[in-house]
Amino acid sequence: MAADLNAEAAERLIGGTFDIDFSRVLEGAAGGLRAWEAIDRRSGQGGLMAVEVGRHLPARASELIKFQAGPIEGVLCPLAHGVMRDRAGRAEMYVICPAPPGRALLSSGVSVFAPWDETMVLRSVLRPAALALEQLRSRAITHRAIRPQNLFRMSEADQAVLGCAWAAPPAALQDAIYEPPYSAMCLPAGRGNGSTADDVYALGVTMLVLALGRVPFAGMDPAEVVKQKIDRGSYAALVGDTRLPQAIQDLVRGMLAEDPEHRPAPALLANTEVARARRVAARPPRRAQQALEIGSQNAGSARMLAFAMAREPAAAIRSLRSGAVDHWLRRGLGDSALTARLEGALRLRGAQTEAANPRDDTAMLMRAIAVLDPLAPLCWDGIALWPDGLGPALAAADGDDAALSVTLSELIGEEALGIWAVVRPERCDPLSLRLDGHQYRALLHQRGWGGGLARLRYALNPLLPGRGAGLAHACVIRPSDLLPALERLTETEGAAGFNGLDQETAAFIADRGGPASESDLVTLGEARQSDLHVLAALRLLAGVQTRCNGAAVP
Repeated sequence: MAADLNAEAAERLIGGTFDIDFSRVLEGAAGGLRAWEAIDRRSGQGGLMAVEVGRHLPARASELIKFQAGPIEGVLCPLAHGVMRDRAGRAEMYVICPAPPGRALLSSGVSVFAPWDETMVLRSVLRPAALALEQLRSRAITHRAIRPQNLFRMSEADQAVLGCAWAAPPAALQDAIYEPPYSAMCLPAGRGNGSTADDVYALGVTMLVLALGRVPFAGMDPAEVVKQKIDRGSYAALVGDTRLPQAIQDLVRGMLAEDPEHRPAPALLANTEVARARRVAARPPRRAQQALEIGSQNAGSARMLAFAMAREPAAAIRSLRSGAVDHWLRRGLGDSALTARLEGALRLRGAQTEAANPRDDTAMLMRAIAVLDPLAPLCWDGIALWPDGLGPALAAADGDDAALSVTLSELIGEEALGIWAVVRPERCDPLSLRLDGHQYRALLHQRGWGGGLARLRYALNPLLPGRGAGLAHACVIRPSDLLPALERLTETEGAAGFNGLDQETAAFIADRGGPASESDLVTLGEARQSDLHVLAALRLLAGVQTRCNGAAVP
């Protein structure tokens, strides 16, 4: 029987409906995140879970919106999201979705197990996952968390379902073996939404792992995993000399193709006979007889050279400026066409002259890597990310990595997104990325506390909680929750102790509080610890109160 909820009780529930039982932990149910049992208080429905969202790894806002069209069979789809306090009074954000129907295909930490037979892999994993991915593709959604630890089934007779992937940035919790090299080499939070082809790759590795009965490269450094995949090819690196069942081998070879455009679509994989018959001829990479040394890295192919340069930027810049890279490409690799493309990309920045700005060399290296490996992500001063992963990367870096925040700030300030896109127009939309890069830079350099890195971080992460000094006890995502959170602060410190806002809270208001007074935001940045600062802060808070129809506060 449905439970009747009054308005006051509903306000304390997620989505006005879902409650969390914090006494019942669901171990291993949320793909690496913490989860508890949840219940629908209106209908009494159980079999749900609440997945906790990390403070520095925001949930996937656009995907949570897209799923409002309804659930997809074979996927643990999000039903609602919101903030709730646990039994200790700690407020966090949670994503509500169905609980797994059974155990994960592989427990976390297990690297050796009994191999699955071919029929079970195809029937229980490939077909249901392919059908689910096709439905996700039709809504422009990628899963980005496919691995044996995040696929579940009740029994061996049942088909597996794809686990929750919506409470953290895409692929942020994926081990390097399940990601294509161009994703695995990125900052975990900066891997971006990717494409359905990336999900096909992860599904292929999952099938390979189950058929092998072991996890390749278990315990290996992620950078070494990426290096092995680029150097030998993903399939060869993961399988080695092991013989797989013929059907699995035929399918997985195509699913692990280096170029995402060569991987089969999910709809094709649902019919294994047709998928096995599909062949896409890929030209083997040109290799040099003698490798080129870049710092501690050795490169025998263009893609390996790009990876080595991304890993050792200082040594790579020296090799570019000395002409060693040009000479190796022309004489060692014998690729005059690639050499010409590299020369064209570097012509914007004379490689033989001293740089007036160190970031000029960083931009030069970024362009060189993009030419050498068009599949590679944006590589800037030792880090790599995809443009749509910039927001989550900023959120993760703000936690405890000040140096990374500085590097990302320089990337934005130099409009690296647009420069990178122009070099590889066949793989992206240069006009859109140039516009994004220009807008991000403008917001970064906007005067006052209405701009800066904090404002950009909130703009690119709609579900990121406010990080002001007075908000550590709360989880403020909506502007309507800001004043109640500050009011609770005064209960311990007293209203008379209010001395204005910090930059984080001002940036939060500027992004989510509706139209704010630009003059007040400038005053906050210039008149700190003064009466003008306090008055400007009060005007901003009053504006939030008016727009959100808030009650009176101290």
